[in-house]
Amino acid sequence: MKHSLNAVLLAAVLVSLIGCGSTKDGGTPTATFEPGSKVKTVFIPKSAGNPYFNQLEVGFERSADEFGVEYSTQAPESADATSQISVLKNQVQRGQHVIVISPNSPDALNEALDQAAAKGVTIITADADLVGHESHRTVGVLPVDFDTIGPAQIELLGSMIGYSGEFAILSATTDAPNQNAWIASMKDALEDPKFAGMSLVEIAYGDDEPQKSATETEALLVKHPNLKGIISPTTVGMAAAAQVFSQRGVYPGGKNAKGEGVVLTGLGTPNELRKFVENGVVPAFQLWDPADIGDVAAYLAAEITANGLEIKPGVVLNVPGKGEITVIKNNVVIAGTLVTFDADNIAEYQF
Repeated sequence: MKHSLNAVLLAAVLVSLIGCGSTKDGGTPTATFEPGSKVKTVFIPKSAGNPYFNQLEVGFERSADEFGVEYSTQAPESADATSQISVLKNQVQRGQHVIVISPNSPDALNEALDQAAAKGVTIITADADLVGHESHRTVGVLPVDFDTIGPAQIELLGSMIGYSGEFAILSATTDAPNQNAWIASMKDALEDPKFAGMSLVEIAYGDDEPQKSATETEALLVKHPNLKGIISPTTVGMAAAAQVFSQRGVYPGGKNAKGEGVVLTGLGTPNELRKFVENGVVPAFQLWDPADIGDVAAYLAAEITANGLEIKPGVVLNVPGKGEITVIKNNVVIAGTLVTFDADNIAEYQF
């Protein structure tokens, strides 16, 4: 009778363990994918309220059903270096198979990302990457070849100011990996004799907050009376700076322009900057279509989780609607190309 009772108890324990699924690190279930089900995927942007990421989500939303992805998004309230950690951990607890994240820092998230990966979660970075720490994610989806952005921004500004004069940069946060990479490549580009007449006088940080970005723009205009241009490689900063330029009338042809005026360019979205292009405040700016990132990230989420795709340099992806995309160094995938928007073509773009 005693042996019979022990057998019953043992069976009950086994059933209980099987019902709970595999667990690690304090009992959190691992992200086990059941064939035939949808791939649970969450996107964590840099912060809430950034319109740039709304367009990235368009790609996720239009591709999710096609690729068998159950898509959701959750954003931190600020773009601080550590603001995404609690969101990330919460989404692991919710049983996500894939976490797609646009990191606010190249290293502040590493421990949390490793903990998620240990539970079977696939980590995909999107738009920004863990520069120098790529081993903490499976694959990084970048909008364009980031090495081309800095030189392209310098060339664009240079062409509008005659390749001569002082200019400043209005960035996002001091920890933003994509911003820092672009700024570094801008500095490298300035070494070209073609840009010998251009001088970078200051890098300001608006923290991807509209008000702070506007305040920093005002300060740059006051501190540097000989300024001929500002590059803002962030959509929030670009929109805020354009508003300041419009109100102050310091742009070329503006009511308060000194000499040839101050040129504003950078990275922005057509919908936010359309009126500023049309009225001459912003002669031209650049970006890509962020929705391409969402399309490719959704494809990768499904292929890695449901079909066992192994990511390594040289692997060729056949992404529907995008054609063949080759995985490059550090398991990076390039989703699109850089576009220059001006008065001649901005009406063609609606995002």
